[in-house]
Amino acid sequence: MKRLLAAALAAPLCVLAAQAQTLPSPADGDLLTLDTALAEASRRSPLPLVAEAGVRSAEAARDVVALRPNPSIGIDTENALGTGPYRGLDGSDTTIAFALPVELGGKRSARVAVAHSRVRRAEIDVVIAGADLRLAVTQAYIALIAAERRTAVADAQLAVTTENLRIARDRVTVGANSPIDEQRAALEQVRARAEADVARRSAVAARELLRHYVGDRATGTLDAVWFDQMVTEVQGPVLPEKVDGTLALAAAAVDTDAAEAGLRLARSQRAPDVTLTAGTRRLEATNDQAMVFGVSIPLPIFNGGKASITQASRERDQSEARERAVRFEAEQAIAAAEADRDRAATAVRASAPALVAAGEAARIARIGYAEGKFDQMVLLDAERTFLDTRRGAIDARADYHNAVARLERLTMRLSGAGEKQ
Repeated sequence: MKRLLAAALAAPLCVLAAQAQTLPSPADGDLLTLDTALAEASRRSPLPLVAEAGVRSAEAARDVVALRPNPSIGIDTENALGTGPYRGLDGSDTTIAFALPVELGGKRSARVAVAHSRVRRAEIDVVIAGADLRLAVTQAYIALIAAERRTAVADAQLAVTTENLRIARDRVTVGANSPIDEQRAALEQVRARAEADVARRSAVAARELLRHYVGDRATGTLDAVWFDQMVTEVQGPVLPEKVDGTLALAAAAVDTDAAEAGLRLARSQRAPDVTLTAGTRRLEATNDQAMVFGVSIPLPIFNGGKASITQASRERDQSEARERAVRFEAEQAIAAAEADRDRAATAVRASAPALVAAGEAARIARIGYAEGKFDQMVLLDAERTFLDTRRGAIDARADYHNAVARLERLTMRLSGAGEKQ
């Protein structure tokens, strides 16, 4: 009779524990898949629009620097408003001249090269903004699924502790256990209730974060099948991901090209520009006209451009050093993401048998405690182990998907202007 009663008491708890690991299937409502969330976030977010506006701004700046300097026209009057025969304007000579600046040293092409590198960097920034948005939405999606599962586990644990408290009170009432058992069970219930409340609040916060990206679509059911997809074990050595061509390296390379173009522009500034002047002069005294020609060449006495070349050269060296640092950091980040992915995959594969073993141990401990065969500490230890195992399984899957998302972001490559590979 005791065994039947204990089994009847343990059965609902086992059902609750099983339900904590189950989420609604895609047919249970408006399913929000990760791909749908990413598409909706891309449509709603202003960040890609900001980056695209940067491309248009850089292209407009390139058009500006490609323009040639404007010519000018000048009117000079001499021998006017003086004394004697030069009183008034009767003896004045008037010259009308046309001046044309001529850029030498390849200044215009150097400016265009600098502007073109800035356009290219703006195009890469568009892809970077999209990749960062994709990573943020993916992490928010993962966080919400994990938070909802932790909430389900916490609610199931609260139900378990409530039932354990009832059993403890019954056994204390009949004198089968010490009153300390009831107090321990009450403490576990209080702790479980607090953890359930924290889990629910965390789930609400996670859903609000996803809503920030996808709007009201965040109220739908998330894709549990994607979260639970099998992690296949890779046989043999895995080659590390290459960093060449990734977004970080592409951006650093464009910055180095811009610095090199800036050095070329600084060198071109050392060649003085020439202003050619041609005009006509009217001589008031004889009412004759004569042509006037001139050449204006600046003298680089105080500023010969050497300091600007030195500055541009130092900036080029800084960009090259930064590119090497970006490569080092990218290699390190990719290696860390791969290690996190592999560790999480191992934990996911180990979580299935661990959940079975921990669940069976908790079930046996509940039955044994209800029959008076086990001490309460055995039951509490088994319950906590089962709880930690369920949480660990959720965390392992979340860590795996987060590591995969980070690795995808770190290894995203360019295949063309503004196009990701």
